[in-house]
Amino acid sequence: MASQRRRSSAAAIAVFFFLLFLLAVFFQPAVAYYHPQGKRQTVAVFWGRNKAEGSLSSICDTGDYNIVIISFLSVFGHGNYWLDLSGHDLRHVGADIRHCQSKGVYMLLSIGGDGDGYSLPSSKSAADVAYNLYHSFLGRPRAGIFRPFGDDTIVNGVNFFIDHGPADHDDDLANRINDYNQNIHDPIGIMLTATVRCAYPDPRMKKALDTKLFTQIHVRFYDDPRCSYNHAGLAGVMAQWNRWSARYPNSRIFLGLAAANVTGKNDMVGVGELRRKLLPAVQKTESYAGVTLWNSYYDSLTHYGRYVKHLA
Repeated sequence: MASQRRRSSAAAIAVFFFLLFLLAVFFQPAVAYYHPQGKRQTVAVFWGRNKAEGSLSSICDTGDYNIVIISFLSVFGHGNYWLDLSGHDLRHVGADIRHCQSKGVYMLLSIGGDGDGYSLPSSKSAADVAYNLYHSFLGRPRAGIFRPFGDDTIVNGVNFFIDHGPADHDDDLANRINDYNQNIHDPIGIMLTATVRCAYPDPRMKKALDTKLFTQIHVRFYDDPRCSYNHAGLAGVMAQWNRWSARYPNSRIFLGLAAANVTGKNDMVGVGELRRKLLPAVQKTESYAGVTLWNSYYDSLTHYGRYVKHLA
């Protein structure tokens, strides 16, 4: 019975996203007509970095986000796996994911993060990680592999947030994950996305991105004074934005923004500057896909996303 419910849910999700895909591909002139400044009305947000941010269901119920990036699977590559969701109760996350998907929110699992508990020392380790990801989060269950979100829950894709260590086999991991699409019977398949530093290229992700398998690239225009708006100005942002866009013309580029200022940093772009200067500039480019916010906890303090969703 659980398996039947899972298949029905997965089929409904597949139909929904296939319709979105058809709209995006075949009705581009209509979109341009209704959004003459290139608005996409798409906002992604990272969730899982602070228990005080609220549940996944509450995040999706705000209506502020189209994509939620669950972060992080922070240990992998040496036969061990650890999902760090900052104290959120895993018993409820699976149901919350399905709730979000029922509302049309795309759910991604982010791997990596700011720790040092992950690396891929060999092609075999990349294959092992892909196998574990598929059977733990992306596809059908397999005996002996723990499914943190339950047997009935499948996330829509994997986000690479590789911020530490060498990048020797991240391309192998991307290819191996993509190979599992032969087992996926919907037209979208397993989405691969990446979160990168704003200064092009991000050396840890270049080999992986050059596989051309990543449909979305979330570029972090914060944490780096060379290309964050408040430090480098519009020219500094656009210099890097244009390099990312030129190198990966078949990927959709997201403008990564900080949802709050943290101690010692001044990276949050004021709403006025965002509306008048920054967003109009990136929205003139064909690669622009939306805005990514770091993160839902900070957004719960500032409510930045409420404004961004109308501007993005």
